[in-house]
Amino acid sequence: MNGETPGPAAPRANSLLLGHEAAERRLAGAFAGGRLAHAWLIAGPRGIGKATLAYRFARFVLAGGGAGGGGLFAAGPAEDLAVDPGEPVFRQVASGGHPDLLTVERGYDEKQERRRSEIAIDDIRSVGGFLRLTPAAGGWRVVVIDSADEMSRNAANALLKLLEEPPSRALLLLVCHAPGQLLPTIRSRCRRLDLSPLPLPMLEGLLRRYRPSLAEADAAFLGRLAEGSIGRALALAEEGGAELHGALADLLIAMPKPDYAALHALGDRMARKGGETLFRTLSELLLDWLARLIRLGSGAAPTELSPGETAAMRRLLAASSLDQWLALWEKTARLVAQTDSVYLDRKLVWLTILLDIEALART
Repeated sequence: MNGETPGPAAPRANSLLLGHEAAERRLAGAFAGGRLAHAWLIAGPRGIGKATLAYRFARFVLAGGGAGGGGLFAAGPAEDLAVDPGEPVFRQVASGGHPDLLTVERGYDEKQERRRSEIAIDDIRSVGGFLRLTPAAGGWRVVVIDSADEMSRNAANALLKLLEEPPSRALLLLVCHAPGQLLPTIRSRCRRLDLSPLPLPMLEGLLRRYRPSLAEADAAFLGRLAEGSIGRALALAEEGGAELHGALADLLIAMPKPDYAALHALGDRMARKGGETLFRTLSELLLDWLARLIRLGSGAAPTELSPGETAAMRRLLAASSLDQWLALWEKTARLVAQTDSVYLDRKLVWLTILLDIEALART
């Protein structure tokens, strides 16, 4: 965006982490106390800083414990995991060139011109060979898996074998958006660290920092939409999230008689090359809308982001049972997840979901 402050640096190069001070103290204390678990599961919603924390901890460990050193004669345990951006370790991690750090992510599919939908077994097999090497800097070997819930079944089983017999001075940091999708045996072999969504005032402050041209009302609205995720808030700002939410709300409030021309127009935009982000953004907004409907049906206080939403939700709840809406939410979440993994037609998926909602609204 012209005139905008650049967004946050990539997690491996980001020196700024807000809202997770307690998690930092826990990791720093574990390192200083000599009771560092060999594997940590860093869990929480997307876009709240999990990967940034993982790389922050990796730098801290590879630097020998940051400024405090973490050694026997250190002045005391560090209060955070900060490593000065001018330090060689910081620059090496940021560039992907540290010899004792391995990052595992979904690979790039040259044919499809996009990232693959899963972390493959060969990616995890490379971890075993890496960890068996002697640390080049004489300290630790660190692996960051981002994210662990994107592993294929075979990749997950391969990782489990590594977790069962980890080499000494090896540290695995598993970033995870949905821990329930991991094998229970993987979860049981990791120390779990849950991160919470960022509070709204902090989120609005970060939005103003990175998108200063946003009107104050728009920043507040996007902050509410993002539900504690700065990554999601910035994506919404980039995609015109306020306008998209308004367009979606108009369709849902009009159920069971939506504007079919508008419905197809959004589908056409998704179907174009590069429409993946639009599909993902609208899908997340739709799932959130249905989740608010379900919470309302369960007795929670209404959360109205667009005028008329609560009345529309009550009308939809009267048309079909809460169980039916919950089943639709689950079906929608599965269909959205499958769209990227098996390259489904985005417009067809979008129309299918909205027509399913229309059917329940008519019941």
